[in-house]
Amino acid sequence: MLGFARIPLAASATRAILCRHDGEQAMSDTKTGKMLVISGPSGSGKTTICKKLREDPRVKFSVSATTRAPRTGEVDGRDYFFVSKERFRELASQGAFIEHAEVFGNMYGTLREPMEDALRRGEVYLLEIDVQGALQLKALGVAGVYVFIAPPDFEELRRRLVGRGTDAPEVVERRLKKAEDEYRERVKYDHVVVNADLERAVAEVRALVGLAAK
Repeated sequence: MLGFARIPLAASATRAILCRHDGEQAMSDTKTGKMLVISGPSGSGKTTICKKLREDPRVKFSVSATTRAPRTGEVDGRDYFFVSKERFRELASQGAFIEHAEVFGNMYGTLREPMEDALRRGEVYLLEIDVQGALQLKALGVAGVYVFIAPPDFEELRRRLVGRGTDAPEVVERRLKKAEDEYRERVKYDHVVVNADLERAVAEVRALVGLAAK
């Protein structure tokens, strides 16, 4: 897999992960920007919503590192930094991630330095992350607007997952079971946006972080 050589590393990245006090200190140094954390079940439409938000020049998208293989149409360095498991573990040991987690056998990590740079510039730093990672950040005291994207109902979620045509039936069932578990965690977020209508959902999220329609 390519691209890992281009992943930025903070000069002061000596910790494996932020503790609560470190998280508060990191955010106290970057007061002008705002972090927008978006997560939700597979098939909720969170990725599509994030793509719409990224059209705004005031929004900086967080490019995470992952050990999973690229999907059709994904570009290394734009959608993810695709790295080997060995390289991922090396980055984690150097403290390059704010958080990292394993999801369906693949590892994902949020890089520290790009976030700090964007917030210093006063941008909205958009982080699309799994529920496990989002709640980890929240527990660490990392300030931000935490938004859970929910499907209208689970029948619609099933329809979306099957309609992708990328997963075997057993994988779809596994994703649906995980979606049920994730849905129960929605109460821990600052906001829940139901994605029944894409444009309406995007407008709701934009309003939550003060991005007036252009």
